Amino acid sequence: MDTPAESRAEDTVAESRAEDTVTESRAEDTVTESRSGPTLDGDDVTITYLGGGAREWAPKFVQDMALSDLNGEVRLYDIDYEGAKRNARFGNWVQERTAATADWTYEACEDRDAALTGADVVITSTQSDPAETFVHDLDIPKEYGIYGAVSATIGPGGIFRAMRTIPLYREFATAIREHCPDAWVFNFTNPVHFVTRALYDEYPDINAVGLCHEVLGTRSHLAALAEEYLDVDANREDIQVNVKGINHYTWIDEATCKGEDLWPVLETAVDADHATLTFTADDLADVDPFVDNQQVTWELFRRFGLFPAAGDRHLVEYAPWFLSGGRAGLNRWGVKRTGSDYRAKHWNPAESDQTTDVEAWMTGDEAFELTASDELFADMLEALAGGDPVVANVNLPNTGQVSDIEAGAVVETNALVRDGDVRPLAAGGFPRPVRTQIRTHVDTIETVIAAARTGDVDAAFRGFLNDPQVRTLQTEDARDLFADLVDAESAYLDDWNLDDAAVLAESDAF
Repeated sequence: MDTPAESRAEDTVAESRAEDTVTESRAEDTVTESRSGPTLDGDDVTITYLGGGAREWAPKFVQDMALSDLNGEVRLYDIDYEGAKRNARFGNWVQERTAATADWTYEACEDRDAALTGADVVITSTQSDPAETFVHDLDIPKEYGIYGAVSATIGPGGIFRAMRTIPLYREFATAIREHCPDAWVFNFTNPVHFVTRALYDEYPDINAVGLCHEVLGTRSHLAALAEEYLDVDANREDIQVNVKGINHYTWIDEATCKGEDLWPVLETAVDADHATLTFTADDLADVDPFVDNQQVTWELFRRFGLFPAAGDRHLVEYAPWFLSGGRAGLNRWGVKRTGSDYRAKHWNPAESDQTTDVEAWMTGDEAFELTASDELFADMLEALAGGDPVVANVNLPNTGQVSDIEAGAVVETNALVRDGDVRPLAAGGFPRPVRTQIRTHVDTIETVIAAARTGDVDAAFRGFLNDPQVRTLQTEDARDLFADLVDAESAYLDDWNLDDAAVLAESDAF
């Protein structure tokens, strides 16, 4: 097995890096562009939350803000105005808890432009009705033999989620340019790479950052390995990694724990029993689909010599070898499909135990304890306000941080976040076999982004046809799958020119 350094040398990547950590000086020497914006006034921050009726991330955000070193106001905008009002009540209720250290006020807004006017920070976190969209992303490809695990980021379902979402985010970018052009924008909406790319495609000077917590989970996994193999106490904060790739298909080629190289640990652990497990459907029958058994992670490391930095349920969407064989093939690797029934119910706390019920907290029906999440968003805001700098994994247009992926494509690497500045850190390139995979997905993303500029459905289909999951089908079947998805979700695709699409006219599925 080649070491990461040998792999980089074979591909003539000229970037050198310290063995223990990513340094600020290297970023300044090698990355030509950072996102520079205003320094936040930590005592008076105005945050606009587009999608402020959210059930999952909004409650975490409220608690993180209450425990932060920042103060200000939050404007919650959502087409579900009642949901925004619910979260505003919750936000103000949390501020009354004794443990709250910050001073925030929350207000629900019915008018998007008014909510954005003068904002210092904009959060985007939105989702179409899953019962009318997400369930089709899962179920229709399954009818064609594509047994996707998540269908949220790439593959036929992920591409259609992007096609539904990109036009809306072009609108968001236009409104931000008009009402708060210098605001820091943080996107949490999947598919993160498509959506963040759409913001920049519409408004190139936007200060937008795509965020995802998958790399944080990998760092926790590496901390557990360090404890087992090095006999040290370790947590996520003790782990430094050089991460690069695209969202949900990121890779690590250097990792340390408290300055000690973890690569020998990985090369030993890959042959251990915990990295060579197999599973059956019966083994997973009562298992939560979000449990990560890391078998796909270890197999990819075994085959390609880099360590994946996302959960297995996401990795399989980009590496569809693991989807071959349907349910049995997926389950063999310890991955359980998140089914459409789960997705349809997940947003309703009456039907899903995993959906946060803030009303139950406020009425006292469920015990509430003010607790910080594991996210880095609050730390990043504090850094932008002049607090301690933070190194975090972010999604930004490529300005050199990944040496062998095209400029402008949204890539995920570490970045140094500090006073009024987000500077991506140079991460180098990839061994050819991994680079080939990533470039294929980048080409799909860029093709769909370009098609969305004019609503060209036939151009979008070319990107769809290039997806590795879709390439398992005959072209006529791929066409019918595409048309089936359009037919099922047409109410959410009204920014696309469906009437003039040749690919749809060819198919009886539309």
